[in-house]
Amino acid sequence: MPQMGFVDLSDRYASLDAKMDPLVEINAVVPWEEFRPLLEQVWRKPDENRKSRAGRKPMDAVLMFKTLVLSALYNLSDDQIEYQVRDRLSFMRFLGLGLSDRVPDAKTVWLYREALAKAGKMEEAFRLFDGHLARRGYIARGGQILDASIVAVPRNHNKRAENKAIKAGETPEGWADEPAKRCQKDVDARWTKKHGKSHYGYKNYVNVDRMHKLVRRYHVTDAAVHDSQVVDELLTRGNTGSGVWADAAYRSAEIEATLKARGLSSHIHRKGKRGKPLPSRPGRATAPNPRSGSGSSTSSGHRPMTWAAPSCEPSVWCGPRPRSA
Repeated sequence: MPQMGFVDLSDRYASLDAKMDPLVEINAVVPWEEFRPLLEQVWRKPDENRKSRAGRKPMDAVLMFKTLVLSALYNLSDDQIEYQVRDRLSFMRFLGLGLSDRVPDAKTVWLYREALAKAGKMEEAFRLFDGHLARRGYIARGGQILDASIVAVPRNHNKRAENKAIKAGETPEGWADEPAKRCQKDVDARWTKKHGKSHYGYKNYVNVDRMHKLVRRYHVTDAAVHDSQVVDELLTRGNTGSGVWADAAYRSAEIEATLKARGLSSHIHRKGKRGKPLPSRPGRATAPNPRSGSGSSTSSGHRPMTWAAPSCEPSVWCGPRPRSA
């Protein structure tokens, strides 16, 4: 197999440009260096402040934030964003990486997201990013699609007394003295039922622009939370478009009133006979495991994962051609 040369790589990039690579447009309108002062407040120290020159240099803070932007644009997990950056020339060019450069691994991406979320800078960074695109007229207004997927995690095998303490928000007796055991226990995941089958884990909710099919907002809860309970967190104000699309799980009298108050037309799937009164918004769905007894922790509300930055709104334009607001 012949080795790829510089001319071959240039030809590949030229082919991407001919197909209107949207990442090129984003790189052209966003002044990334303006993000550096904000990002370096929470990321690793610059080279001049390092106590030792040993080991590899930390990844650039702006490069790491651009990796999060890619993850939000294409709804990729940490493992997938590492794989896609290694595999896709368009991603490498967006990050300013060459074929021989080091790529951020999944663990580094996770640590960076954690650092931004814990410092409360995630929203600020994406709001700044959003503002640059909005000022240039790159806003998606194709309507909103709401959906959720269950993210399964390994099941815990706890005693009834331990599950009771977990649901009460307490640490089960003896766990504090066994840190290794505590590290293997997931105390935030919950049980739910779907199509008659029990699932243990979390729910990942997304708001997708109907025109460009890209994630504009996301929210994470335990699996026991009903889909309709997170509509307020998912809706975006800027994307009025043609309304809101969702399945029947999001249909209730309260949600219909919320959409009407925001000037959004409802295209939520109707289930059952026409003319049947809309149900009120349901509470948390609780489906405990008969073996573990694990169920929802409270009768209302939810506890989102800290790493998910639930209120973060990576509302960005990305598509085959820029559309004016």
